[in-house]
Order: sequence, then structure tokens, then C-alpha cells
Amino acid sequence: MTTPRTTPFRRFAWAVLGYDLAVIVWGAYVRATGSGAGCGRHWPTCQGEVIPRSPAVATLIELTHRVTSGLAFLLVVALLVWARRVLAPGHPARKAAALSLVFMVTEALLGAGLVLFGWVARDASASRALAMSLHLANTFALLAALALTAAWSEGPAGLAPRGRGTLPLVLALGAGAMLLVGITGAVTALGDTLFPAATLAEGLRQDLQPRTLLLLRLRVVHPPAAVLAGLVLVYGASLAARGAASARARRMALVLGALVVVQLVAGAVNLGLLAPVWLQLVHLLLADLVWVSLVVLAGAALAPTEAGAPALPSTAGARG
Repeated sequence: MTTPRTTPFRRFAWAVLGYDLAVIVWGAYVRATGSGAGCGRHWPTCQGEVIPRSPAVATLIELTHRVTSGLAFLLVVALLVWARRVLAPGHPARKAAALSLVFMVTEALLGAGLVLFGWVARDASASRALAMSLHLANTFALLAALALTAAWSEGPAGLAPRGRGTLPLVLALGAGAMLLVGITGAVTALGDTLFPAATLAEGLRQDLQPRTLLLLRLRVVHPPAAVLAGLVLVYGASLAARGAASARARRMALVLGALVVVQLVAGAVNLGLLAPVWLQLVHLLLADLVWVSLVVLAGAALAPTEAGAPALPSTAGARG
């Protein structure tokens, strides 16, 4: 149960998650506008300076991303400190907050690597595609940890998959499918940025050429993979809704199903319109929301019963 001490923490945790979603979308804008080299091959400084003089537009876009990312790091640090004050040692939400900081550090290191190795702007190397795939996987892990920190602070917390039939397996398959679709989507978006097509037919010709780059090959793979993943997620949501023991699980099952449908429609429109920047950003945000909804649904549908749930702290607080 939520207590007066944990309610502000829970609200803060959801706010941190929302802020991080905004930072992620802005990071996609950096990539879509080719502004990743706006600060040169310098990190954490920009053009070798803390605040560059007479910055170009690309520099301002990249610098804004760095500043907002730095604030996101500080917010996650504050989240962990607060979690250690109001949640009992061993509480799952406290562990999720600690993982949030771990993944935030690796997120920063991966972003720094993209800049320092020059895998930005017009670079179309396989190394950049691999780095972006790792970046996407880490981003999903970060969002999952932040979402569980917020959700589990309300209790019951933790995962108890035993005795839930095939639901844990289906949700795990959905998570794996979503991760793979997210990776192919990130690489596909990079291909759309580096090799724009004037028409859909021209884009298909680019993708199907015998010696075409991996960035373009995945543009063909991504749409059918997204549809298959969507079917798995909708099935998992319906399974969770039928067997849900809590109102939150039933509500999140409906939210997940609806978001999957909206995301598939947005993907089709994005393909038809040849991936304009604004729609790429919407598509990414929807993908992140689908992922967060899946994580929260899993946390609610696979939560321990009230009798076995970890207790929230007393008003005396907890330290350690």
C-alpha cells in the first residue's frame, strides 16, 4: 500500500520516467537532423569548450541534448537517494532505483562512445549500427528500471511467476520481440536518415540491391517483424487481462493493446510518408510507451499476492 511517505516518491519516480522519455526523443531528433557531430569529437566538452562561442544550429541541438541528459543523470541519482530513505532495504523498488542509476551510467558511456569514435552525422558504418543497437537495448533497460521503481513503490512489489500458467512465457517472448523490433527500428531510422528515398518504390529498390548496406536491409525486415511482435504483445495483453487479479493489471493490459494498435498504424503511416522527422519522433515515443506499458503490465500481472508482497516501510523510514 502507498503511504504518505512514499506517495511523493512515487510521483517523483513517474516524473523522472516522463522526463527521460522526453530526453530520449530529443536524442532521436539529434540523430534525425544529423546534429550528432555538433560538438565535434569532444566529450564531455563541446568543441573543446564548456560553452562554445557562436555555436551553429547543430551544436545547439547536440549541446541541448547533453545538458538535458546531464539533468536526467542527476534526477536518477536523486531518485536512488530518496528510495534509500523511504523504502526498506531489500525492497524491489529500491533495487530497481539502483539499476536505474547503473543503466543511466552505461547510457552516458554509450552516447560518449558514439561521439568519440565519430559514429554520428553521415557515418554509415556497421560499427555505428552495432553501437546504436546496444544503445537502444540499454535505453529499454533504463526505462524498465525507472518504470518498475515507480510501479513497485505502490506495492505489491516483485515478481512471482510461478503458478501463472503460460503468461510469464508469453510476456517474456513479447519483451524479447519488442527488443528486437526496437533494435531493427533504430537501425532502420538511421538508414532513412542517411539514405532517404524520393518514393516508396525507390526505397524498396535500395533495400533489395544485392550489395546494399545492413542499414537498408533492415528496412525490409522491420515492418513484418513489428507486426509479428505486435501480435505477441496483444495476445499477452489479452491473456493478462483474463487472468489478472488486480485492477492495475487489467488496466495496463488495455493500455498495452491500444498502444500496440496505434503504434502499428503510426508505423504504416511513417512508411507511406517516407519517414519525416516529426513522425520518426512520434514513432519512437510510441515504441517507448509500448515498452513501458509492457513492463508495468508484467510487474502488475506477475506481482506476489498481498500476503507475500514485500512490506512498505513504516513512517520511521529506512536507511542503509
